[in-house]
Amino acid sequence: KMQAPSVVVVTQPGCGPSAQTSNWHTGLCDCFTDCEVCLCGVFCPTCLACQVAGDMNECCLCGTSVAMRTLYRTRYGIPGSLCDDYLVTNCCLPCSLCQIKRDIKRRIAMRTF
Repeated sequence: KMQAPSVVVVTQPGCGPSAQTSNWHTGLCDCFTDCEVCLCGVFCPTCLACQVAGDMNECCLCGTSVAMRTLYRTRYGIPGSLCDDYLVTNCCLPCSLCQIKRDIKRRIAMRTF
């Protein structure tokens, strides 16, 4: 009998464009780079959370979660940690939502979303 050659996995496969690393396109408090997103985040964060979740094909109720920020960050190779995501989400949820939405808009414009 002949044995099939063994396959050695050098890198783990990923889902989406996370092969490269990147960074956030705007800072956490860069609200004035997109006033429409900022106003939505300040006056209706629930609406913005649903938009973010919808953009990511997730449940609307998940838009404000630490898990959503972590999912987005890891999907696009943005450096950070679960602890960072927890602190940002719990200390300034509107800023977190705005940052994710701005990033989504930039990635859509660059055709990398």
